Amino acid sequence: MQTRSRIRVYLRNLSEAVVYPFETWSGTVGTVLVASITYVLLILSTMPTFSLQMLGDGLHWADYVILSLTETVYRSTGPAGLATVVAYAVFTGVAVVNTIGQLRVVGVSSLTGLLGVLPAFLASGCASCGAGLLGVLGFVGGVAVLPYDGALARVAGLALLVVFLGRAGHPERCAVGEVKG
Repeated sequence: MQTRSRIRVYLRNLSEAVVYPFETWSGTVGTVLVASITYVLLILSTMPTFSLQMLGDGLHWADYVILSLTETVYRSTGPAGLATVVAYAVFTGVAVVNTIGQLRVVGVSSLTGLLGVLPAFLASGCASCGAGLLGVLGFVGGVAVLPYDGALARVAGLALLVVFLGRAGHPERCAVGEVKG
């Protein structure tokens, strides 16, 4: 029975964490802004050389590059792959706004607990191969040998974000001690 209670508390915390950014206009704008930037960075990282060449010629190519690479991701990974990229971008926006809210409420002392989300940012990234920031750090070869073209790395990073949000809950409410042991 206690396991069900913990699952219920976790799911309630997760829903409160996802709803929190949309309680205010500033939170909504922040979430949409961070999610949009994350999506663009993930899409641009699918073909970094192409992105750099086109955008190096001028920012007027940005819409073409983003649309072209979105189509490439869709054609190479299908709707599930593109949905994973969108979900990762949205959950990143929610996590960033929640982190800022938690820092505002608790202060810098909560920073160590918030660093638990860092592996998700490092592991899940790139829309086509899952390399994310690991590719920027030079670990593309290691990610390239993963099964399913790195899809498991993307899903694992997304899972880390969801676990972080479910553990953190609503930044303005204390989730500690809700389940009696």
